[in-house]
Amino acid sequence: MTNKILVTYSTMTGSTEGVSEAIGKTLTDLGESVDVIPMRDVKDLTFYKAVIAGSAIQAAKWLPEANDFIQTYKQDLKQKQFAAFLVCMTLAMPKGESYRDHVTSWLEPIRHQVTPISEGFFTGILDIKKVPSFADRIKFRLSVMFGVWKEGDHRDWDAIQNWTRNLKSILDKK
Repeated sequence: MTNKILVTYSTMTGSTEGVSEAIGKTLTDLGESVDVIPMRDVKDLTFYKAVIAGSAIQAAKWLPEANDFIQTYKQDLKQKQFAAFLVCMTLAMPKGESYRDHVTSWLEPIRHQVTPISEGFFTGILDIKKVPSFADRIKFRLSVMFGVWKEGDHRDWDAIQNWTRNLKSILDKK
Protein backbone atom coordinates (compact mmCIF):
# COMPACT_ATOMS: atom_id res chain seq x y z
CA MET A 1 0.00 0.00 0.00
CA THR A 2 1.11 3.53 -0.74
CA ASN A 3 -0.11 6.87 0.50
CA LYS A 4 -2.15 7.42 -2.66
CA ILE A 5 -5.86 8.12 -2.72
CA LEU A 6 -8.11 6.78 -5.48
CA VAL A 7 -11.05 8.89 -6.62
CA THR A 8 -13.18 6.69 -8.84
CA TYR A 9 -16.51 7.33 -10.48
CA SER A 10 -19.28 6.17 -12.74
CA THR A 11 -20.93 8.80 -14.90
CA MET A 12 -23.72 8.89 -17.42
CA THR A 13 -23.31 12.31 -19.01
CA GLY A 14 -19.97 13.54 -17.60
CA SER A 15 -21.17 15.51 -14.59
CA THR A 16 -19.81 13.01 -12.05
CA GLU A 17 -16.47 12.93 -13.84
CA GLY A 18 -16.18 16.69 -13.31
CA VAL A 19 -17.05 16.36 -9.62
CA SER A 20 -14.45 13.59 -9.27
CA GLU A 21 -11.79 15.72 -10.94
CA ALA A 22 -12.61 18.60 -8.57
CA ILE A 23 -12.29 16.26 -5.57
CA GLY A 24 -8.96 15.01 -6.91
CA LYS A 25 -7.67 18.52 -7.53
CA THR A 26 -8.69 19.71 -4.08
CA LEU A 27 -6.94 16.76 -2.43
CA THR A 28 -3.85 17.34 -4.58
CA ASP A 29 -3.84 21.02 -3.59
CA LEU A 30 -3.95 19.82 0.04
CA GLY A 31 -0.79 17.77 -0.51
CA GLU A 32 -2.23 14.33 -1.29
CA SER A 33 -1.17 12.03 -4.10
CA VAL A 34 -4.33 11.19 -6.05
CA ASP A 35 -5.45 9.11 -9.02
CA VAL A 36 -8.81 9.96 -10.62
CA ILE A 37 -9.96 6.94 -12.63
CA PRO A 38 -13.32 5.76 -14.02
CA MET A 39 -14.56 2.68 -12.17
CA ARG A 40 -14.49 0.60 -15.34
CA ASP A 41 -10.70 1.14 -15.53
CA VAL A 42 -9.88 0.21 -11.92
CA LYS A 43 -8.15 -3.17 -11.71
CA ASP A 44 -6.53 -3.20 -8.26
CA LEU A 45 -6.95 -1.27 -4.99
CA THR A 46 -3.76 -2.57 -3.36
CA PHE A 47 -1.82 0.63 -3.92
CA TYR A 48 -4.31 2.98 -2.30
CA LYS A 49 -4.68 4.01 1.34
CA ALA A 50 -8.14 5.41 0.68
CA VAL A 51 -10.87 5.14 -1.95
CA ILE A 52 -13.45 7.81 -2.74
CA ALA A 53 -16.17 6.40 -4.98
CA GLY A 54 -19.01 8.28 -6.60
CA SER A 55 -21.78 7.75 -9.05
CA ALA A 56 -24.42 9.57 -10.96
CA ILE A 57 -27.95 8.72 -9.92
CA GLN A 58 -30.48 7.16 -12.23
CA ALA A 59 -33.92 6.15 -10.95
CA ALA A 60 -32.86 6.88 -7.34
CA LYS A 61 -29.88 4.49 -7.56
CA TRP A 62 -26.17 4.49 -8.23
CA LEU A 63 -25.43 3.39 -11.78
CA PRO A 64 -25.12 -0.39 -12.24
CA GLU A 65 -21.39 -0.08 -12.97
CA ALA A 66 -20.88 1.63 -9.60
CA ASN A 67 -22.84 -1.01 -7.72
CA ASP A 68 -20.77 -3.69 -9.47
CA PHE A 69 -17.58 -1.90 -8.39
CA ILE A 70 -18.65 -1.92 -4.73
CA GLN A 71 -19.69 -5.57 -4.95
CA THR A 72 -16.40 -6.57 -6.62
CA TYR A 73 -14.15 -4.67 -4.21
CA LYS A 74 -16.18 -4.63 -0.99
CA GLN A 75 -13.68 -6.76 0.96
CA ASP A 76 -10.82 -4.48 -0.12
CA LEU A 77 -12.87 -1.37 0.65
CA LYS A 78 -13.58 -2.61 4.19
CA GLN A 79 -9.81 -2.59 4.79
CA LYS A 80 -9.33 0.99 3.61
CA GLN A 81 -10.63 4.44 4.34
CA PHE A 82 -13.69 4.69 2.11
CA ALA A 83 -15.88 7.66 1.24
CA ALA A 84 -18.85 7.78 -1.11
CA PHE A 85 -20.66 10.48 -3.01
CA LEU A 86 -23.48 10.84 -5.47
CA VAL A 87 -24.39 13.39 -8.09
CA CYS A 88 -28.05 13.99 -8.86
CA MET A 89 -30.45 16.58 -10.18
CA THR A 90 -33.01 16.14 -7.41
CA LEU A 91 -30.99 18.50 -5.21
CA ALA A 92 -31.17 21.12 -8.00
CA MET A 93 -34.95 21.21 -7.92
CA PRO A 94 -36.64 24.22 -6.34
CA LYS A 95 -36.62 23.38 -2.63
CA GLY A 96 -34.19 20.57 -3.49
CA GLU A 97 -32.67 20.73 -0.02
CA SER A 98 -36.01 19.54 1.35
CA TYR A 99 -35.35 16.27 -0.51
CA ARG A 100 -31.92 15.78 1.10
CA ASP A 101 -33.08 13.08 3.53
CA HIS A 102 -34.65 11.18 0.67
CA VAL A 103 -31.52 11.59 -1.48
CA THR A 104 -29.26 10.34 1.33
CA SER A 105 -31.26 7.10 1.40
CA TRP A 106 -30.00 6.37 -2.12
CA LEU A 107 -26.63 5.43 -0.61
CA GLU A 108 -28.25 2.78 1.58
CA PRO A 109 -27.32 -0.14 -0.74
CA ILE A 110 -23.69 1.01 -0.56
CA ARG A 111 -23.81 1.38 3.24
CA HIS A 112 -25.04 -2.22 3.50
CA GLN A 113 -21.81 -3.39 1.88
CA VAL A 114 -19.21 -0.87 3.09
CA THR A 115 -19.50 1.86 5.71
CA PRO A 116 -18.29 5.21 4.36
CA ILE A 117 -16.30 7.51 6.65
CA SER A 118 -17.92 10.43 4.82
CA GLU A 119 -20.70 10.93 2.27
CA GLY A 120 -21.12 13.70 -0.27
CA PHE A 121 -24.33 14.73 -2.02
CA PHE A 122 -23.92 17.02 -5.00
CA THR A 123 -26.03 18.56 -7.74
CA GLY A 124 -25.13 17.85 -11.33
CA ILE A 125 -25.66 19.10 -14.85
CA LEU A 126 -28.85 18.85 -16.81
CA ASP A 127 -27.92 18.72 -20.47
CA ILE A 128 -30.92 17.09 -22.10
CA LYS A 129 -28.99 16.42 -25.33
CA LYS A 130 -26.73 14.04 -23.37
CA VAL A 131 -29.51 12.01 -21.76
CA PRO A 132 -29.20 8.61 -23.49
CA SER A 133 -32.83 7.49 -23.51
CA PHE A 134 -35.28 9.21 -25.84
CA ALA A 135 -38.09 8.66 -23.31
CA ASP A 136 -35.99 10.22 -20.54
CA ARG A 137 -35.16 13.21 -22.78
CA ILE A 138 -38.89 13.77 -23.27
CA LYS A 139 -39.51 13.50 -19.52
CA PHE A 140 -36.74 16.00 -18.77
CA ARG A 141 -37.98 18.42 -21.43
CA LEU A 142 -41.47 18.31 -19.92
CA SER A 143 -40.02 18.72 -16.42
CA VAL A 144 -38.10 21.80 -17.56
CA MET A 145 -41.26 23.21 -19.18
CA PHE A 146 -43.15 22.76 -15.89
CA GLY A 147 -40.36 24.30 -13.81
CA VAL A 148 -39.17 21.14 -12.04
CA TRP A 149 -35.61 21.71 -13.25
CA LYS A 150 -33.60 24.19 -15.23
CA GLU A 151 -31.13 23.05 -17.82
CA GLY A 152 -27.51 23.85 -17.12
CA ASP A 153 -24.64 23.19 -14.76
CA HIS A 154 -25.88 23.17 -11.18
CA ARG A 155 -22.72 21.82 -9.57
CA ASP A 156 -21.75 23.73 -6.43
CA TRP A 157 -17.96 23.83 -6.58
CA ASP A 158 -17.70 25.39 -3.11
CA ALA A 159 -19.76 22.56 -1.61
CA ILE A 160 -17.58 19.98 -3.38
CA GLN A 161 -14.37 21.62 -2.15
CA ASN A 162 -15.70 22.03 1.39
CA TRP A 163 -16.74 18.37 1.57
CA THR A 164 -13.34 17.34 0.23
CA ARG A 165 -11.48 19.49 2.76
CA ASN A 166 -13.55 18.00 5.56
CA LEU A 167 -12.88 14.52 4.20
CA LYS A 168 -9.13 15.28 4.14
CA SER A 169 -9.25 16.12 7.86
CA ILE A 170 -11.04 12.81 8.54
CA LEU A 171 -8.45 10.91 6.48
CA ASP A 172 -5.67 12.62 8.42
CA LYS A 173 -7.11 11.49 11.77
CA LYS A 174 -7.21 7.81 10.90
